[in-house]
Amino acid sequence: MSHWIELEAQRYMPVAKRVPIVLVRGEGSRVWDDEGKSYLDLVGGWAVNTLGHCHPVIADALSEQAQSLIHTSNQFYTVPQLELADLLVTNSPFDRVFFSNSGVEANEGAVKLVRKYGQHHRDGAYTVITTDHSFHGRSLAMLTATGKPAYKQDYGPLPAGFVNVPFNDLDAIKRATDKETCAIMLEPVQGEGGVNVADPAYLRGVRQWCDEQNLVLVFDEVQTGVGRLGKLWGFQISGVEPDVMTLAKGLGGGVPIGAILSKEKFSVFTYGDHGSTFGGNPLACAVSLAVMRHVLKEDLPGHVTKVGGYFMDRLESLRAERPYITDVRGHGLLIGVEFDGDIAGEVVAESLKEGLLLNSPAANVVRFMPPLVLREEEVDEAIDIVSRVLDRVKAKTPA
Repeated sequence: MSHWIELEAQRYMPVAKRVPIVLVRGEGSRVWDDEGKSYLDLVGGWAVNTLGHCHPVIADALSEQAQSLIHTSNQFYTVPQLELADLLVTNSPFDRVFFSNSGVEANEGAVKLVRKYGQHHRDGAYTVITTDHSFHGRSLAMLTATGKPAYKQDYGPLPAGFVNVPFNDLDAIKRATDKETCAIMLEPVQGEGGVNVADPAYLRGVRQWCDEQNLVLVFDEVQTGVGRLGKLWGFQISGVEPDVMTLAKGLGGGVPIGAILSKEKFSVFTYGDHGSTFGGNPLACAVSLAVMRHVLKEDLPGHVTKVGGYFMDRLESLRAERPYITDVRGHGLLIGVEFDGDIAGEVVAESLKEGLLLNSPAANVVRFMPPLVLREEEVDEAIDIVSRVLDRVKAKTPA
C-alpha cells in the first residue's frame, strides 16, 4: 500500500470514499499517479476542471497574480474582482454579483438573499422549496435543502425553512407553496442526484408560478454553469431565466471560487448583510477571469455541444447493444448512464484498472463529467474501456 494512503488513514478524517490511487500530475484530460500510470479523467475534479488539468491559461494567471497581489479582504477595491463581476454580468441576464469560496457558500448566501426578499416583499415569508434528489451542499442549512435523506442522518436538529417536493412535478410545488414560501431553488440538471434533467415545460411552469406568487426563482448552477451543458449557463437549455443563480465548480477551473448572481429587483443585500474574508480575493478572481475569457473566446460551450453529442451517440449505441443499460441522459458533458441493477460501483472500480476514472452518484448510475476540453478520440478511448468493463462485469453478475 502507498505511504500516502497509509498516512491518510492515520491522519485525515475518513469522510471521503477514495479511489486507491495517489494522483501527482495532470495535463488536459489525463492524470498520472505516483507510480507513473496514466488515467483518462472523466471525473474532472467533480465537474470543476473546465479547461482540463494545468492549462497554461490558469497556470499563467496564477503565477502573474501571485506576484502582484494575493489577498486584501473586501475592505478594499481590487481590479480582478470587479473585472470578473463585470464579465459575468455582461454575459448574463443578471445585474449584481457576490463572490464566495465554494458552491455551498454561494447557496447559503442565495438563501439569505431570498429570505430577506421574503421579509420585505412577501410579508415575512422565509421557506424555500427544493426537490427530492437535489444537492445544494453540506452545511447544515444546505443539508436541509438537499433532497437526499441519507446525507442528513445524525445531524439533527436541522434548520427549519425548507420543503422538499418531487422533482419535475409542478403540481407538487404549487401544493407546497403557502404564505411562508419565499423562493424555489432548483438545479437545471441534478448532478449528484443521478443526472436527472429538468423538463423544459416544468421549468416554464415554475417560472410562471413564481411570477404569479411573487416568489424568487433560484437556479443552483454550481455544477451546470460555465459551459458544462453546452451552453454558457444551464438555464439557456430551457430558455427559463431564474432571478438568482449560484455558481462555483467550473467558474475557477480548479481554483476555489463561488458566486451569487442576482437580478436588480432581488438584490436586496445592503451594507453589513453578507460578507466573506476570502471570497472574491484577487488570486481566485484573476484565475476565474482568465478561465471565463478563454471559455468565451474559444466558444467552449460550442465544443462541449459537439463532443457531448458525439459522446451521447456512442453511449446510445452501447445501450442498443446492451439491454441492461436502461437510460442515457444529460446535456453536453454532464451525462449519466443508468443500469437495471446496482453495478455502477463495480463498473467504476473495473474501469480504474484499465486507466479510466469514472464516478457513481447512485448505485445504478455512472456519471461522466470530464474536463470541457475532452476530444472525440478520448471519447472513443473511454467507450472502448467501458464496453470491455461492462461485458466483464455482467459476465460475473447473476441473472
